[in-house]
Amino acid sequence: MIHQKDGGQVGQTISDSVVLSDKSIIKKRKPIRLKEYDYSLAGSYFVTVCTQYRADLFGQIVDGVMRLNQYGEIIKSCWEELPNHYSTIMIDEFIVMPNHVHGIIIIIDDPVGAIHELSLPRTPKERRQMLLPKIVGRFKQNTAKQINIMRGRYGETVWQHNYYDHIIRNEKSLYRIREYIRTNPERWTWDKENSMFQGTDEFDRCLNEEGKQKIK
Repeated sequence: MIHQKDGGQVGQTISDSVVLSDKSIIKKRKPIRLKEYDYSLAGSYFVTVCTQYRADLFGQIVDGVMRLNQYGEIIKSCWEELPNHYSTIMIDEFIVMPNHVHGIIIIIDDPVGAIHELSLPRTPKERRQMLLPKIVGRFKQNTAKQINIMRGRYGETVWQHNYYDHIIRNEKSLYRIREYIRTNPERWTWDKENSMFQGTDEFDRCLNEEGKQKIK
């Protein structure tokens, strides 16, 4: 599923003076929306969030390895802290790329109790739409705030309005997505988020085919 309003042109960069961290050597995707899937159920999600204008903001790929700058370090830290704020989730594989992040979020318990804003009774539609966007929204808000404080640019947009999520249906899919995330820096040449990308990535085809399958 992709939440629309794209941020702008591919490949635009933000000119910041950033320091690469030696210690932290660590796609535009088609929409996938399954109406019959209840997002209030426990499950695993492959999440991608891109920077505004797909700006290369978090570091650079050097010899197939992602080297984080100080902004990338903020992204990594905030993602790792998510379970401290949501007791019903676990985080799995995760990678910070120059202009986007990939991660797996696993909901391990009934998320309805973690949503305090809605008054009872809560409809299935309300529950479906709340938890995952709430998690991603907190992540985007906190990282943008910290990055803008560091840049001295208060209120400036860091992330695209949209984000992408894909339901992980089974163990085979989980392993495939984990491998994709781990090897993402090595695949940067074929990554559609890279303004200089060349060729195609077989993973995209597999993910799109999987998205067409019904959930049993």
